[in-house]
Amino acid sequence: MKKIGIIMGSDSDLPIVKKATDMLTTLGVPYEVHVYSAHRTPVEARDFALSARENGFGVLIAAAGMAAHLAGAIAANTTLPVIGIPCKGGMMDGLDALLSTVQMPTGIPVATVALNGAANAALLAAQILAVEDKELAKKLDDKRKADAAVVLEKDAGIADRL
Repeated sequence: MKKIGIIMGSDSDLPIVKKATDMLTTLGVPYEVHVYSAHRTPVEARDFALSARENGFGVLIAAAGMAAHLAGAIAANTTLPVIGIPCKGGMMDGLDALLSTVQMPTGIPVATVALNGAANAALLAAQILAVEDKELAKKLDDKRKADAAVVLEKDAGIADRL
């Protein structure tokens, strides 16, 4: 199975990224986590993206706040799928990160999840890998069924709470 690369612009993004690593661990998907900044370590971020395919990665996730150029910088240097996680914080409480991540020029796509949406980024990355991995696809199907069962259980008990 291909690995998922998770890059965060700062280690302050780790509490958000942890939700992605927890999800990938639950699904049994291998991953690596790195701290590279689009602005402070642009050469290292570029080198990681350029060599990601040869290093066994199938999808990359980039988490960054504020100007949030990381996902775009990574996507500019690979044709692997890139998923951006805009992180809340700063003067605009994440709106700037969201806009920076979602507004990519034609030819450099970045899939974007919600602010702090690391769990969904991990699920989307796993779904991309599951196109070619039946075992992973089954794990994702089973997770969906389990999630639905939890909601239905809550529905069955809601009348008792009213």
